[in-house]
Amino acid sequence: MPTIDRRALLGSASLALVGTGSAVRPAQAAPETKSEAKADPKPVPPEVTRILARYVVGARYADLPEAVRRESTRTLLNWVGVAIGGSHHETLDVAVSALKPFSGPPQAGLFGRPERFDIMNAAFLNGVASHIFDYDDTHLKTVIHPAGPVASAILAYAEMNPVSGADFLNALVLGVETECRIGNAVYPNHYDVGWHITGTAGVFGAATATGKLMGLSEQQMVWALGLAASQPVGLRESFGSMNKSFNPGRAASNGLFAAILAAKNYTSSDGMIEAKRGWANTISTKQDYREITEGLGTRYEAALNTYKPFACGIVMHPAIDGAVQLRNENHLTADAIERVDMKVHPLVLELTGKTAPRTGLEGKFSIYHAVAVALVEGAGGEKQFSDRAVNDPAIAALRARVKPVVDPAIRPEQVELTVVLKDGRSLPRRIEHALGSVERPMSDAALETKFTDLADGILPEAQVRRVMDLCWRIAELPNAGDVARAGVQA
Repeated sequence: MPTIDRRALLGSASLALVGTGSAVRPAQAAPETKSEAKADPKPVPPEVTRILARYVVGARYADLPEAVRRESTRTLLNWVGVAIGGSHHETLDVAVSALKPFSGPPQAGLFGRPERFDIMNAAFLNGVASHIFDYDDTHLKTVIHPAGPVASAILAYAEMNPVSGADFLNALVLGVETECRIGNAVYPNHYDVGWHITGTAGVFGAATATGKLMGLSEQQMVWALGLAASQPVGLRESFGSMNKSFNPGRAASNGLFAAILAAKNYTSSDGMIEAKRGWANTISTKQDYREITEGLGTRYEAALNTYKPFACGIVMHPAIDGAVQLRNENHLTADAIERVDMKVHPLVLELTGKTAPRTGLEGKFSIYHAVAVALVEGAGGEKQFSDRAVNDPAIAALRARVKPVVDPAIRPEQVELTVVLKDGRSLPRRIEHALGSVERPMSDAALETKFTDLADGILPEAQVRRVMDLCWRIAELPNAGDVARAGVQA
């Protein structure tokens, strides 16, 4: 495939990474008089919800740049792979067992499994499965995992209501664009206070994408966005537990729910995103509405989606990348390592500071485990973040010798790592951009290898090949639901 310059689609201003957003502040004013003190100092925002709804309703597949179509096809392929990979994890087994007695008609399937559920539960369960390994796509500016809420909702809908592959891909782009733009408007303040932004912003993506496939009018799309705004889900305290993958799953089903209601003219307020008591003002101290409305149809956040080569929190990827490089280049063994010194961005210890993880899920949020297992096994896939790996004596012993310190000068995409050996040698490595970033994206071939590794032992090789081929050809398919039907277990 030809190389795509995704950054050129957005301009340099859109490449800011985690933590660079800033609030729009009113100009400095003279001290208020007693009567003026009652006035709201914030300017009245524009009709953000309606502007966004109008854009989504009018957007056409034919208007999408080829690079955006291609990146969104890669988004679909990656998401289907991680959904299949998580399909037999204990987390999904528990959820399937709990919900099966209460499911409605068997309208849609689950990737990698034989069961069928009503579309609401299917959207939820596929969303859960796709996030279990923390191996899904990432919008680096906001750390949103965009595909889980959106693809889960619209694939479930497409199984019950046939839609063309081109319409499906257009809806996927619009859903990802919606959630990432809304996320941009409130990040990082919204995330810092404790909200899991994949769930809270993802519900908007699921609602708009499903609403687009349903053919909602502008007013109905406004209502769908409003109903989505009333259903934020996900807290960061859940990280390291089954609850984390609940969040994108619930965002998918909540967004689907919002669109279904809006299609029948179930109303909401017109300004639910931007109103004084609306979504953005209620759950964040930062609101930059320009991030939502400016450049619609010309600047695409969906073009900046990235895919993980490592099955864990994205902030650890530079360190894992560096550790794997040093291990492979120097043929390192754990018993030769005295300690590992690291300078990391503050978010690394805030998000992944678990020093003694007890389960694979907790290991995904331990920089100590991530670096230790990368040095011992030379990889960072789902097998390296399993209960087996977390409880491996050699890996656990090396964890105690991993010494990360916060350096405010280190950017989120960087790390400085030095492996100090027992023979006195020091092996330094600085990573500027980790594998899987916009600057060093995974190739199509690497995405296919990741997909086949995840599906190994779940689906036969020939079936895996067919599912991947359908994903690559999504825009040509008469019925997008064929992707979902091809990926179930017989």
